[in-house]
Amino acid sequence: MRALEGRAALVTGGGRGIGRSIALAFAREGARVAVAARTAAEIEAVARECGPDAIAIPLDVTDETACAAAVARAEDELGGLDVLVNNAGIATSHKFTDVDTAAWRRIMAVDLDAPFFLTRAAVPGMLSRGAGAVIAVASISSKIGAPYISAYTAAKHGLLGLMRALAAEYAAKGLTFNCVCPGYVDTPMTEASLANIMARTGRTREQALAPLLTPQGRLVAPDEVAAVCVLLASDAGRGINGAAVNVDGGQVQV
Repeated sequence: MRALEGRAALVTGGGRGIGRSIALAFAREGARVAVAARTAAEIEAVARECGPDAIAIPLDVTDETACAAAVARAEDELGGLDVLVNNAGIATSHKFTDVDTAAWRRIMAVDLDAPFFLTRAAVPGMLSRGAGAVIAVASISSKIGAPYISAYTAAKHGLLGLMRALAAEYAAKGLTFNCVCPGYVDTPMTEASLANIMARTGRTREQALAPLLTPQGRLVAPDEVAAVCVLLASDAGRGINGAAVNVDGGQVQV
């Protein structure tokens, strides 16, 4: 039997990058998948790749009402919701004194408020069934600080704290809450970060990329993050709760 046979999962930010890899990995392991993101064409394409049981849910994760509706639709059309993957996220790079209030609030809205909205909507159904897994795609920035990403780092630290608090609160109820903490991943978001660094500093792509590489000398592959999510969503991962699993080639050893 495949690791996620018979389970239903909602993956946010599922139209590209890490989210797409997670959705496809879940489908290969037998899950019925709801793929959610803002761009309808992207999530519809990923849902088709996932197979006939998959659905696409257009979603602005900063909209509290829309988040609740997305969970309700996934539960209704997939026959429940066993796994929630809070993957949608954004990042910007600025000197701290250049971070305006609007930018701060936008990052908090996507990277911290949205997982709160979606998790709050998903937990009651999971509790009623006595089982469920909530997985947050966080970052090594959940554990360490780095220059020029103060808002992102603050949001990701908060996300890890949220998952750990819920892991403690619901440990005896059959639910698990975990974070996956990648280093820089080979995705469009990282390409955008590289373009920003190059524009601001005049560095070549190779020069801009060098500090983003893992100690293994490469970017993390999206499928590597997806493989950890499969574990955390499966019976084999039931004993993992309140964890922050690094996928960073050894960069952060805590």
